[in-house]
Amino acid sequence: MDENYEKGKGKKFPYNNRQLSWMDFNTRVIEEAFEKENPIMERVKFLAITASNLDEFMMVRVAGVIDQMEHGVKTTDLSGLTPKQLYNRLSDKIHDFSEHQYNCLNRSILPVLKKHDIYIKKISELNDEQKAFCDKYFDKVIFPVLTPLAVDPSRPFPLLLNKSLNLAVRLMNDDKETFFAVMQVPSVLPRFIELPAKGERDFVLLENIIISRLDELFELFKIKACCPFRITRDSDLDIDEDTDNLMTEIEKSIKQRRRGKPIRLEIKDKCDKQLRKFLVEMLGVDESEIYPCHGPLDLTFLAKFAGIKGCDKLLFKPIKPVDPPPDFYGYDDIFEAIREKDRFVHHPYDSFDCVVRFVRDAAKDEKVLAIKQTLYRVSGNSPIVDALIKAAENGKQVTVLVELKARFDEENNIAWARKLEKAGCHVIYGLSGLKTHCKICLVVRSEEDGIRRYLHMGTGNYNDSTARFYTDMGLFTCKEEYGEDASSLFNVLTGYSLPPQYNKFVVAPHGMRMFFEDKIRQEIDNAKNGLPAGITVKINSLVDPAIIQLLYNASMANVPVKLIVRGICCLIPGIENISENITVHSIVGQLLEHSRIFKFENGGNPEMYLGSADWMPRNLDRRVELVFPVEDEDIYKRCDDILKVMWSDNVNTRIQQPDTAYVMADKRGKKHLNCQTEFSQLALKALLHKADQAAQNVVKQD
Repeated sequence: MDENYEKGKGKKFPYNNRQLSWMDFNTRVIEEAFEKENPIMERVKFLAITASNLDEFMMVRVAGVIDQMEHGVKTTDLSGLTPKQLYNRLSDKIHDFSEHQYNCLNRSILPVLKKHDIYIKKISELNDEQKAFCDKYFDKVIFPVLTPLAVDPSRPFPLLLNKSLNLAVRLMNDDKETFFAVMQVPSVLPRFIELPAKGERDFVLLENIIISRLDELFELFKIKACCPFRITRDSDLDIDEDTDNLMTEIEKSIKQRRRGKPIRLEIKDKCDKQLRKFLVEMLGVDESEIYPCHGPLDLTFLAKFAGIKGCDKLLFKPIKPVDPPPDFYGYDDIFEAIREKDRFVHHPYDSFDCVVRFVRDAAKDEKVLAIKQTLYRVSGNSPIVDALIKAAENGKQVTVLVELKARFDEENNIAWARKLEKAGCHVIYGLSGLKTHCKICLVVRSEEDGIRRYLHMGTGNYNDSTARFYTDMGLFTCKEEYGEDASSLFNVLTGYSLPPQYNKFVVAPHGMRMFFEDKIRQEIDNAKNGLPAGITVKINSLVDPAIIQLLYNASMANVPVKLIVRGICCLIPGIENISENITVHSIVGQLLEHSRIFKFENGGNPEMYLGSADWMPRNLDRRVELVFPVEDEDIYKRCDDILKVMWSDNVNTRIQQPDTAYVMADKRGKKHLNCQTEFSQLALKALLHKADQAAQNVVKQD
């Protein structure tokens, strides 16, 4: 431990466990589902997000803790917990959270939906016309795809798909013998079906239609009980990177994911005791892994339910990207715009189409010789990938680093990698042992005065889909020092080059940790010497112990530290004599905050950096990440203004307390400021200002 911290009254190093901190983040999300000021369909969507978030958390993080216990790990982490102690606390928290989800659905959301004449009905609540509709739907659509599976000595319990919704059935024959069967609720069919209704909108869940007709599926038996259930499996891939074919190894690991050990069993509350015992025995789960649900299982279906047609007024007013972004207004030639000066975009307020256009125009530009790009997560129908394919077909040299190890996007990325290779692109899969998470695209162009390199660098993925609701930033430049750094970075990624001494780039895992640690130490020295000092950072997660320790040291040296951390935050602010000069905000709102911004006061000569890295050990030590400086004065001011607006937000902001709890920012007597809607308005104003200027110039010329 740092000796400066050792002198800090000998207190225990304050460190909040990352898994517990993540659960606190999901709690902040569900608060939005309870928030009465939010439109009801947005509340439905937030509840669905908590369910999707929790699924992934169980499959990876909780599974990891269980794995540690099974391997006999008994050492404590920085928060002072052994894996067993952590699991017990997580189990309690997740069980409480699950109850909270169903309280939200039953007591908060469904009553408001009813006020808008929207109902999710039980079969017993349907009128004759609706029952007839369900019967016809069952006969024509559902029945042909159902597969009842008996479980007996000759037919073992089936391998059920991860996260699939199933029905367990207890049967009895004429001799009073008990039998069991299971059946998957078809995932190929919509989970909810709209029924004919007058003056209201009525829906019924797919599993309830099936349950109402079970007699016809088991005609030789009497049905004694039925219970919906769902299992979640350990899905953290164990990939052997010391292999001749990484793609084949990942494909093999993906198949193993489907057979992972069950770590959660969700069942309908008041489940038949014999069915419950049957499922526990067949799946090998213990009591702590069972989650009774007081409503429909798998609340992720609510994401689609929130998007039913005709409910636009029950959603947030959409944040519409301005197109073109103000920095590109009036330019038909995107390369001309970048040659004039660096260009900055703030998504989704500025349209992501300019990034697509950058690659698309390069693909067809006769002067472009080569395109090099990293891809971490892309959409299912990616215009970026289409443009890269077109570039290869047009004779450009195209090199694409596709990160095959992007969790839960592995199959999608393998498909894109094969398509790119087929088109003639050079496709590489990154460095052994490291994920390539940096966001960069390099375009090499032959111009009259020689070769010029154009760059796009960003904080988010090249994903046109998520760019509509993730907040991210991008910088376009053709400055020579940045171009040299980009070429050097790609040489490291594609060949055997040693990491160079970069001109401007800060690259992990070789140098980024030292860079950030040195920056924080410099702020400490500046404060001690009476110079302006301060740290303002916006990231998604703060986990790294060494960085946290240095931030505590900065606080003890009276350096003001402002942190906007959306999700996990293991640092604990506001502790007397340790972190009282640190404030932590978390912004959870209509859009997902995703950009990473780093500002250091630097003795009165402030510096600003953007990039792909959070302050986590994996980002600093086990990934290829890119952070880059903002040197253009106009862009620096815009980024600084963005930080100030976000820090002033009092609608989406929660402030972390010394007990690790979060409380809403105080709005009393203050003008309400929602940074996300504010940025949307500012982008529109900037575009209108550009258009007005252009119109005035036309008048002057006339």
